[in-house]
Amino acid sequence: MARIPYADTQLPATRALAERIVAERGSILHLYQMLLNSPSVAEGWLGYLTAIRQKSTLDGAIREMVIMRVAQLNHAPYEAEQHAPIALKEGMSQAQLDALPDWRAHETLFSGLERSVLAYADAMTRDVQVPDDVFAAVSSHFGAQQMVELTATVAAYNMVSRFLEALQIHSHDAR
Repeated sequence: MARIPYADTQLPATRALAERIVAERGSILHLYQMLLNSPSVAEGWLGYLTAIRQKSTLDGAIREMVIMRVAQLNHAPYEAEQHAPIALKEGMSQAQLDALPDWRAHETLFSGLERSVLAYADAMTRDVQVPDDVFAAVSSHFGAQQMVELTATVAAYNMVSRFLEALQIHSHDAR
């Protein structure tokens, strides 16, 4: 159960943004219903995550692999539950999803690009500072725009998982 109540989406302060979220996302997930407790934060969050998820030039499978890895590292089950079906739809295999927690032991399931992306996500999430060799490996695959998009994706989903876990937002919560 979430630590604070979910926002009422029918209040005048939240209704218009709630309708926009439904229009853009199809429904209001628990994450956004919690964010609506602060409409200005919810609006900024929506814009940022929409840019990450829908306006980035990163391959969808790479994006979702990063999101799933961050969720695992941060022990954020809600984030993983929401993104596992998207990851499969975007081209990750079930074998890759299953191996992701210990991806280094299953390197043959991942291309060189994917291994460099996973190492980068691991470094950013676990240590914050990225070693030069890890950066060099991943940046050999991407130009400046995609490096910014990859870095922003890892950073954004670290933000998401920390928000979810601090407030104990779970998919089984009643709203």
